[in-house]
Amino acid sequence: MYTRAPRRRRGGGAWYTMLFLLFIAAAMGVWFIYMKFIPNQHITVPDYGMEHPITFQGEIMDQGATIQNGEVMLPISALQKALGPDEPVYYEAETGSIILTTTNKVLRLKTDALTAELNQKPYELHIAAQTKDDAVYIPITPLEELYGLKTEYKSDSGIVILLQAGESIQQGKALKSKGSAIRTKTSIHSPIAEKVPKGETVRIWGEEHGWLFVQGPQGQLGYMQKSNVELASIEKVPQAAKEEAFIPWKVLGSKINLTWEAVYEKNPNPDSIGTLKGVNVVSPTWFELQDGKGTIKGKADPAYVRWAHDQGMQVWALFSNGFEPDRTTEALATADTRFKMIRQLLAFAQTYHLQGINIDFENVRTSDKANLVQFVRELTPLLHEQGLVVSIDVTPKSNSELWSLFLDRSALGRTVDYMMVMAYDEHWASSPEAGSVASLGWTASAVKRIIEEDGVSANKIILSMPLYTRIWTEQNGKVTSKAVGMDKVKEIIASKKLTPKLDEAAGQNYVEYKENGALNRIWIEDALSIQSRVKLMRELGLAGVATWNRSFQTSSIWPVIDEAINKRP
Repeated sequence: MYTRAPRRRRGGGAWYTMLFLLFIAAAMGVWFIYMKFIPNQHITVPDYGMEHPITFQGEIMDQGATIQNGEVMLPISALQKALGPDEPVYYEAETGSIILTTTNKVLRLKTDALTAELNQKPYELHIAAQTKDDAVYIPITPLEELYGLKTEYKSDSGIVILLQAGESIQQGKALKSKGSAIRTKTSIHSPIAEKVPKGETVRIWGEEHGWLFVQGPQGQLGYMQKSNVELASIEKVPQAAKEEAFIPWKVLGSKINLTWEAVYEKNPNPDSIGTLKGVNVVSPTWFELQDGKGTIKGKADPAYVRWAHDQGMQVWALFSNGFEPDRTTEALATADTRFKMIRQLLAFAQTYHLQGINIDFENVRTSDKANLVQFVRELTPLLHEQGLVVSIDVTPKSNSELWSLFLDRSALGRTVDYMMVMAYDEHWASSPEAGSVASLGWTASAVKRIIEEDGVSANKIILSMPLYTRIWTEQNGKVTSKAVGMDKVKEIIASKKLTPKLDEAAGQNYVEYKENGALNRIWIEDALSIQSRVKLMRELGLAGVATWNRSFQTSSIWPVIDEAINKRP
């Protein structure tokens, strides 16, 4: 028997499809509404991987703090980041020594010790610095006193907020009645790190994708919708107690006119020196490092000091490392040997009534670069406390490891009062070719590079000029030289009836003559070369000039320098 199949209703499949599409559309609408308007209410506790994370200017630092008897202890790494290169923190693992320096203060302390020294005076700590997990932690109290650093410890979250002295921070006020959410990401669907009650303030550190990057009352960092916060006042972190600026040169408006007094075996008889017109500072080479333990040999002469003071001149005695790299490395290597040198210099300055110390370290390994800077940082505040001017001699920049690369001119320039740029020995004693000791173009370039590349202020730089030249002898393809003073060159020119000619490239006069089958050549140091360099000093706005050394003088050169310095445009 044949049975007929039931007839399908027309349009049934289309109806099911339409219902399905409507369902999808409704689901998408609900999802859209959720994504657009329904925020995530889940509160999460961020894991920073440490018990007491430190935040600084809206960032989590690599190392956390410790809390000792309610006081915050900061790791050295956090201090170095917060303070920057001008306020260094030094740590010596072998002895546990910690040295904190500012412009006018040096705090010396040790781990696990409550006794310390601030500018050589006793300084008591309530909590000792300590080591933990190979990190060194320093209590916040001395850091507040020296640098003005502030910390806020949030006990609920364990977060420590580190604030820098003088910092200005925009604040915002939470607006939502049920609390404004700080979220982990720039989305209302990201978890909440902290909920800020209405009216409470947050610190605003930045903006990202239309959200504000903020820090809440509990210290949590995250993102807050702009509509949930209104700008409030600017928070100003108090400045550190202002240190009185040290004024190294009391004669306002005048330029420094210094000459070095080279003292080898014995001091000169002051009565034989004569008048040094215009010279206002003398720097006798009196002090020299004797060994790696920091012992300093002195050759100071009270009679010379009395003579200089009677002439109205200051005395900035020179301290040299003897140009010996091994003893220099050893003496700079530890806090104790550096401090031994400093104490001796302070004692010498007091005993001989000096007005300054001039540091002349040469022939130093590049590996000692940081230790030399640290020595100067530790030395300068203590010399300033005694009213002493601190200056350092530097060579023009070159690729020589022992004579140039070891000098961190930028860091040294931020610390000392004056930097003497020894703009001579462009062609040195054993130079393979003859040439000027200091041509004008080379001199200008040497100074400008230090100003432009190292950021040393022009008003800290003293242009150091040679009073000597070299007689270059060329014979059989070989070049030799000997250094001579100004009077010796005058004698040669007169005796051989030579006529100097201007070497425009060098910016100085030049003569040559033959003797014993050899060609002798001299780039002359005279009034012309000196006047040109003093003019350069004035054009660049430098602090003054210095001359190496007095014994190479011709007596007539002092009025020339004085007149060139004081010449009005």
